[in-house]
Amino acid sequence: MPDRAPQPVDRQLPTDEARDLISLVRDIAQREIAPKAAEEEDAGRFPREIFGLLSDSGLLGLPYDSEHGGGDQPYEVYLQVLEELAMARLTVGLGVSVHTLSCHALANYGTKEQRAEYLPAMLGGGLLGAYCLSEPSSGSDAASLRTRAVRTGDDWAITGTKAWITHGGVADFCTVLARSGGEGPRGITAFLVPGHAEGLSAAPPERKMGMKGSPTAQVHFDGVRVSDGRRIGDEGQGFAIALAALDSGRLGIAACAIGVAQAALDEAVAYATGREQFGRPISDFQGLRFMLADMATQIEAGRALYLAAARLRDSGRPFAKQAAMAKLLCTDTAMMVTTDAVQALGGYGYTADFPVERYMREAKVLQIVEGTNQIQRMVIARHLAGPESH
Repeated sequence: MPDRAPQPVDRQLPTDEARDLISLVRDIAQREIAPKAAEEEDAGRFPREIFGLLSDSGLLGLPYDSEHGGGDQPYEVYLQVLEELAMARLTVGLGVSVHTLSCHALANYGTKEQRAEYLPAMLGGGLLGAYCLSEPSSGSDAASLRTRAVRTGDDWAITGTKAWITHGGVADFCTVLARSGGEGPRGITAFLVPGHAEGLSAAPPERKMGMKGSPTAQVHFDGVRVSDGRRIGDEGQGFAIALAALDSGRLGIAACAIGVAQAALDEAVAYATGREQFGRPISDFQGLRFMLADMATQIEAGRALYLAAARLRDSGRPFAKQAAMAKLLCTDTAMMVTTDAVQALGGYGYTADFPVERYMREAKVLQIVEGTNQIQRMVIARHLAGPESH
């Protein structure tokens, strides 16, 4: 079959700087990430050196203030960078999204002194973050978390277990939500914990359906001591901080989902135009042509929705409802498109010789992380009809 290279996504970018940035990301993705993606995912290898390269290239702090090492980029641009990275390898795109999420609390709620002390290394110093909210018994119901933070003088001792932590065991720092007060959302406080802190350990990584190169593990806190200078925001403000971060993080997941979907579509189009049956390319057959058309339309719709939500965020307007909508639509789209891509390739699509089976396995987790799609529907409905009655 002829090798038909996919055309780059025609992006609407606000500045020449943003266009140069996308060109840089595409170059890194094509040279350094995509060629090794299949082999390293199959081997379960985490590409830590790629995150070092991204940090050196100024790509790990894009939406944050340049005063502390960030890139001063609007979310509209940052999310399209994520999409390009996820197109090459979801482990990398999602890893950048999670790292950005891990920096959110300090960047937006830390004191001036905290930001000056910690943010430069977090945003551009080669460090990698983890976001520790979920627990074995509190996933969707995050407000019921049990990890405790007990104050003794100027220090806090954190004890408990976090679950489903991306970069668990390899992160250099963790944003940790722990219960410092009574039950419910108002008893939770946020902390910045060094990844090498005494008493902090990680379980063996989970054995997952996809994204095998991205370590996901339980993280244990056995009386981990941190100074009060590493408390982020006020005591009891942690849950509000977490929700604010997740609104932005959902947009990151949406962008990654569209990246995976775009990669699957590109593969399906290349295969369909190169594969012949009954004496002509299978792309001539209406059933397959319509399938490709539907895939492309859903991708464009998802991209437009996540960018519309990003522009709301960039303009300082409320965007929580649109972020939930984008996460819902884009991740459902990724699941549909990758499934159809496997179908388009027939028997070849079910083999590891082509990447669409990996894309399909990877797409599934995007409907689950950072709020399942059932939770997104609850969030959207609350914006439309108000809170549920009890």
